[in-house]
Order: sequence, then C-alpha cells, then structure tokens
Amino acid sequence: MHHRWKNNGIWLDISIIKEYGNLPLFYCFTGQVNQVFINILTNAIDALEESMVNLKTIDKPQITIRTEILDSKFVVIRIADNGLGIEEDIRNRLFDPLLTTKHVGKGTGLGLSISYQIVVEKYGGSLNCLSEPGKGKEFWIEIPI
Repeated sequence: MHHRWKNNGIWLDISIIKEYGNLPLFYCFTGQVNQVFINILTNAIDALEESMVNLKTIDKPQITIRTEILDSKFVVIRIADNGLGIEEDIRNRLFDPLLTTKHVGKGTGLGLSISYQIVVEKYGGSLNCLSEPGKGKEFWIEIPI
C-alpha cells in the first residue's frame, strides 16, 4: 500500500508512525488478518485524502499503528488517523454490510463488515472504532492470544 500513502501528486504525503510493542506469537491465518489491516488502512488513507483534497484540514496527515498486549490475553492492534473523524450515527452502523460514506464507485461498503466477521466471528476477538468529529478515528483490533 506504499503507493497510497506517499506523495502521489496531490500533495498527499501521509506519515506512518509505528509504535510496536513486544508481542508473543499467536495463532491466526495471516491472509485474513492482513485483509483486516488493509481494509482499515485503506479507509484511513481514503479519509485523509478526502480531507486534504477538499481542504477541510491543515494538519499533516498521519496514521499511527500501535501494538500491545492486553491483560496477557489479547494482542491489540490500534490504527488511528488524524482525519475528520466519524459522526456518531455512522459510527453506530460502521460494521453493517453495504454501508459506505464514499462517493459512488469508490467503495463497496464491505471492507469493515468483512473485517468485523474475521476478527469477531472467526477469532472471538473484538473490533471497535473510537472517533469524534474533527478529531480523527482509531480502530481497536483485539485478538485472543
């Protein structure tokens, strides 16, 4: 996804901040977990791109990825951006199939729904989003060790 966050001609040059904790090995299907990361990162990049193109923000666009262990039971991956955030009415339906806030032809509304199915239904973890309008958003992915 490097081509999406580096300068692409519209002055979108997203900083990726990595704060990785020391994680133990845990069982998962890497293809599925990678799909979750790709879906969330793609949404973050799209949101930052939209806010920069529409001049709705002057902040340097950035995505922060943090990993940690929670209560010795869960691996936690947090992916946050400093975009415009998500309104509460949308946030409450964020993982519903076919919900999209993107322009026609840009998104299918399936990425977060699929991510939810993988994390919650296949792994027994949790997937949540914290956001305030104007203050970005942060996705919490918790997967049992």
